[in-house]
Amino acid sequence: MNRSTKIIISIAAVAIVGGGIYAATSQKKSENTSSTSKAAKLGLVLDVGGVDDHSFNQSAWEGAQKYAKTNDLKSGQNAPVTYFTATDHSDFDQNFNLATKNKAYGIVYGIGYTLNQSITKSAKLNPNQKFVLIDDIVPNQKNIASVMFRSEQSSYLAGVAAATKAKANGETKLGFIGGIHGNIIDAFDAGFEAGVKATDPSLTIEKQYANSFTDSAKGKTIAATMYASGIKTIFAAAGFVGNGAFSEAKAENSKLTADSKDRLYIIGVDRDQKSDGAYTSKDGKKETSTLASSITSVGAGVKNIADAYNKDKTFPGGKTIAYGLKENGVYLTDSELTNSEKSAVEKAQKSIINGTIKVPNHPKGSQFDQKF
Repeated sequence: MNRSTKIIISIAAVAIVGGGIYAATSQKKSENTSSTSKAAKLGLVLDVGGVDDHSFNQSAWEGAQKYAKTNDLKSGQNAPVTYFTATDHSDFDQNFNLATKNKAYGIVYGIGYTLNQSITKSAKLNPNQKFVLIDDIVPNQKNIASVMFRSEQSSYLAGVAAATKAKANGETKLGFIGGIHGNIIDAFDAGFEAGVKATDPSLTIEKQYANSFTDSAKGKTIAATMYASGIKTIFAAAGFVGNGAFSEAKAENSKLTADSKDRLYIIGVDRDQKSDGAYTSKDGKKETSTLASSITSVGAGVKNIADAYNKDKTFPGGKTIAYGLKENGVYLTDSELTNSEKSAVEKAQKSIINGTIKVPNHPKGSQFDQKF
């Protein structure tokens, strides 16, 4: 297995997990360019957090940009392929109004589960507009396709990798930083814990939620406290909050030699965050604090659902589409794993795909119970 390579998903609709977008609200207009492409134009309505969040939403936009390039469309502000950003949730309704104005876009995407209410409202007001909601389900709405990912499966592999390393190094605990409690982060939480416990039941997991997807300073503070307590590896499923955790790991690692046993690690989420963990060690070597990344192929999903629509004008409105390891919709990067860690991950992955291992998508006692 080499899951660090980019996966081109052949299935018609894929997209996902969690994360927010940060920037000022974009008053984007539906201006056309001189492009003669007949491909569907795309409008992405983003959650708070930033299009450059190094996570979920950035991956979605990268997929849209690839789609634009493939189909000879311009991407960016006032372009046929564009995005609408928000400073807070009160901007969502306005952004959907902008995205549906003058029927400028063939498909309007809602990137993140917090857009459920607004995209549902817009879909009812615009019954002929095609919508895609990423990360949540809108039942019985014929012009909305709901796209979900089995992030618990890739998170299980993250738990296996982290626990294998901890076990080899004689460590006793690992860390998990969550964004906001909900169905989506539940999957990362539950999968990671299941993978850790299956590998070494004696390991404990310290969990802390930031109650935010945008507060990177809080992420740094939480990570600093965890590292100070003796935790060496943290899985951060928290959007932009995770950037703070990366910053803390890099700051501490830069004080150490590259081969130090005290080296700290972060497991990234949604996109390959190897570069986000890059630092220079005390002895001048280029290293990364990123042990692995639990990938959700959001960008490929954004592109492929539009490509399928362009091909034959079919659209999975009213349906929920879910993808996991079997469909290559989620995976774990392995470029920084040791051979023993890779072997453990590969074994677990095969067992998940063949159904021997069934990964929970909610921790025990969770108030959430979404199933798909």
